[in-house]
Amino acid sequence: MEKKVLIWPDVVVKKIIAEKGDKKKYVCAAGITPSGTVHIGNFREIMTVELVVRALREAGKEVRFIYSWDDYDVFRKVPKNMPKQEMLEKHLRHPIVDIPDPYDKEDSYARHHEIEVEEDVIRVGIKPEYLYQSKKYRNKEYVEGMIKALQNKDKIKEILDNYRTEALSEDWLPISGYCPDCNTDEVTFSDYDGDSKIKMLCTSCKKEFDTDIKKASYIKLPWRVDWPMRWAHEQVDFEPGGKDHSTHGGSFMTGKEIVKEVYNWTAPTYQRYDFIGIKGGSGKISSSTGNVITLGSCLEIYEPVIVRWLFVGTRPNAEFSISFDTDVIKIYEDFDRVERAYFGKEKIKDLEKQKRIYQLSCVDKPSKKLPFQPSFRHLTNFLQINEMDIEKTIASYPEAKTKADKDRIKLRATWAKNWLENHAPEEFKFTIQNEVSKELKLSKEMKEIFKQLSKDLKEKEWTDKELHNHFYTLVKANEVPTAEFFKAAYQILVNKEKGPQLAHFILIIGKERVAELFDKI
Repeated sequence: MEKKVLIWPDVVVKKIIAEKGDKKKYVCAAGITPSGTVHIGNFREIMTVELVVRALREAGKEVRFIYSWDDYDVFRKVPKNMPKQEMLEKHLRHPIVDIPDPYDKEDSYARHHEIEVEEDVIRVGIKPEYLYQSKKYRNKEYVEGMIKALQNKDKIKEILDNYRTEALSEDWLPISGYCPDCNTDEVTFSDYDGDSKIKMLCTSCKKEFDTDIKKASYIKLPWRVDWPMRWAHEQVDFEPGGKDHSTHGGSFMTGKEIVKEVYNWTAPTYQRYDFIGIKGGSGKISSSTGNVITLGSCLEIYEPVIVRWLFVGTRPNAEFSISFDTDVIKIYEDFDRVERAYFGKEKIKDLEKQKRIYQLSCVDKPSKKLPFQPSFRHLTNFLQINEMDIEKTIASYPEAKTKADKDRIKLRATWAKNWLENHAPEEFKFTIQNEVSKELKLSKEMKEIFKQLSKDLKEKEWTDKELHNHFYTLVKANEVPTAEFFKAAYQILVNKEKGPQLAHFILIIGKERVAELFDKI
């Protein structure tokens, strides 16, 4: 499809090519420390890169898409949502990769969080090359980069001091690591020989080590030096960063100078991304506090294509919220409208822009024709009418002729069921009654309306509009307040004072079933 409108991934691609030159192959990077549950805010980074990668490939470029697990970082805080808190407390200040999995499923704490993400991102079409930083450091792949940092320690210190309120100490060295005895990061360094040898003192176990960086597997760089070193090592052309890395004097700004002055490389084209909130939630999403919503959580109620659509349609540097309340229904409706417009079945504003957004939202390429669209709102009604039975709900769509049609109903019904059971407000939920409550007191006139309505439902087929208008005819004829009639109808049907649009609701329940209930008044 010809792109008539550029959206933000296309704009970023133009910027990358302008800054890095029109190359055959580009390297795009993302990464995170698996210090706790990887939440949907963290996911924004990898999705930002994924969309730029896809746009680059559509522009005819080869792309190496790398995702770094910074599992050699130090474990600083036990997240509140983790089991075995006391066990984890004992491993504070150790490398994350060396901490046992508190769930006893994976090789390590780090791997537990990594594999959750690696399995979920496949569902939304993300397939990067994973780099595990613990392995790269321990395999001594970064020896040259570490030595270069030490040899340029004064230059690095000057760059960092320019953005600090208090200068680093004169004997500061751009190196960190872990004690080979107690495995904590509570170490200091001195007596650098100008090449690869350095003294290391563990302030925890009080042991001193003569260390050769070329041989040691427990030495690494601190974050502000590690990041630019890796840009140069992997020759990264594009990498986004969170709001916290993007401030004046933040790690991107200092990294940009360090990579140029020390590693003779230019910083990648950069894209700041903002935080993500949860509609109805409170506070910033945080792995350390345990206040998390994961990609997996989102995929329990949203189709993968809709998850992508939410990110494609919002610029990375704009904050937005993911809804788990009744706005879920509107999001499905808005997406369906865009999907119909893409296939020429509906007219919408900014058509070409929305078509491009839809194109990048698809996990794979868009299908050849408009997929079957069971309304999410209607599915929530059908499911509750059918006591959450998905197969019965599928049968409520006689117009679904093909296996593909029925498969999409089944999938959407699964997401709708998850939403109803775990997120829908109580006032949205209902159960079709089999008997009329004995506590319901109705006037003679109101009883007459339902008696007549039962008879009318049995005698003919109705459309939503016809039945809706018929309500008003009956109400007027019996001189009953309209609001009181609707209230009574919902009390009879679902034992609540409100409910879905009544005419449509009666027809999807089944007019025979409703008539039988009205006859019991």
